[in-house]
Amino acid sequence: MTTTISVIGLGLMGRPMARVLLAAGYEVRGWNRSRLDDELGQGIPRCDSLVEAARAEVCLLMLADSGAVNAVLEQFEPHLTAGQVVLDMGTSDPTYSKAHATRLAEKGIGWVDAPVSGGPEGAAAGSLAVMAGASEADFAQVEPILHTLGGNVVRVGGPGAGHTAKIINQLIVGLTIEAVAEAITLAELSGLDPTRVQAALKGGFADSQVLQLHGSRMIARRYVPGAKATTQLKDLRLAQKLAAREGLNLPHLESTIQFYEMLIARGGGDLDHSGLHTLLSG
Repeated sequence: MTTTISVIGLGLMGRPMARVLLAAGYEVRGWNRSRLDDELGQGIPRCDSLVEAARAEVCLLMLADSGAVNAVLEQFEPHLTAGQVVLDMGTSDPTYSKAHATRLAEKGIGWVDAPVSGGPEGAAAGSLAVMAGASEADFAQVEPILHTLGGNVVRVGGPGAGHTAKIINQLIVGLTIEAVAEAITLAELSGLDPTRVQAALKGGFADSQVLQLHGSRMIARRYVPGAKATTQLKDLRLAQKLAAREGLNLPHLESTIQFYEMLIARGGGDLDHSGLHTLLSG
């Protein structure tokens, strides 16, 4: 019997994820909080309401933040029944994840927080890195779905652990984007061809997907969003909150947050997060 999946949130990540699941043979229907252009949602069957979306065996959330998750859960949770699983694959505050898991478990409903890394490109290829937080039983129920979407799937702990791991991921991404932006700008002002520098560093200790993918965006000055600067700032603030909870001061995190705040104040909130480069390059 084919597992039914509702993909709630058909944004930059939700759309390619829904298409990968459809191609794998799952029965998928999508729902978006705002009206979705027909061309963007092409090929994805749609639910007429959130109540209809709540009838799937697995309700996959790909939403912007904790506020959006809380708002959607408030609306459709009364329509969920025992045996269903809520699979939150966005980036949210792990404190909420733990609370949702506890509350839903009392009704016999599973919870898995399994945020991803790899961007729209990885989503379309089914090669995302998936970091999951859940009970062993809930994880086992959705593991085949996660392996369809991801090339690397790891259960890192109980509820909330997945979102904690994603915050750590975003800390590394945000700080690395800042480092690459500084390096590309220094190369340009030193009279070097940054494309050649990027090629020369490939395979060495300085290499990374951020250098290759986001570095290319910086060199071309094409900041079409894979992830928006506003989203990166939201995630870095989650890292700041997590660090404060542990009594930890992370000075490079603090400075990177300030850079993203400057970028957004200059009107660059809708740029790709590699748009941080514009603060240095002019």
